[in-house]
Amino acid sequence: MSTLQTPLYHRVLFPEHSAADRHPAMIMLHGRGSDEEDLLGIAPMLDQRFLVISVRAPYQFPYGGFTWYDLEQGGPPDLSMFNESYRKLSVFLDDVIAGYPIDPSRVILFGFSMGTVMSFALGLTRPEKIRAVAANSGYLPEVPSLTYRWQELARTEFFITHGTEDPIIPIALARRARELLATSNASVTYKEYPMPHTLGDRALADVLAWTKLFAGDHP
Repeated sequence: MSTLQTPLYHRVLFPEHSAADRHPAMIMLHGRGSDEEDLLGIAPMLDQRFLVISVRAPYQFPYGGFTWYDLEQGGPPDLSMFNESYRKLSVFLDDVIAGYPIDPSRVILFGFSMGTVMSFALGLTRPEKIRAVAANSGYLPEVPSLTYRWQELARTEFFITHGTEDPIIPIALARRARELLATSNASVTYKEYPMPHTLGDRALADVLAWTKLFAGDHP
């Protein structure tokens, strides 16, 4: 828990074995019906140079936990809730970069499911702030309220993981994200796995190995 004044409740884990003045940061965004504790379970597996921040979505989910937005009939995000979550997340990003000893050139987003949706939204609209996005089991939100900076992503890297057996967010939506990003100047790694709506062992190992690049001096 933190006393930093910002719109979103969060937990922060500071590096225990780093003498650096500023640290690479891993910002974790959970899925629907979960909370800030969910993704912290993988924190011990991360490179220990990371300062880890796990964020709680702003809306309570009726069946437990929290959510970034409701879904309209047919699946699209409730736009008013989505926009408000995006606004709070954008302010939160500025607050934590200013308020914690973070290296602003090495801010990584790690999303799962709905947290991936929000990670895509933030990474594509504020590429000057986001070094990389680990997008797990989610989709790229095509919403009219945001303007994506497709040709300003030369320094932004994306790693997309998705299960071919996902019954919640179909694999077609991950392939759509890959298709959209192919038109940009971002670096994209895309991998499919024989798994449902989860972050399986193989996918987790791959994405954790990738995140390690940004804990050091990856250009």
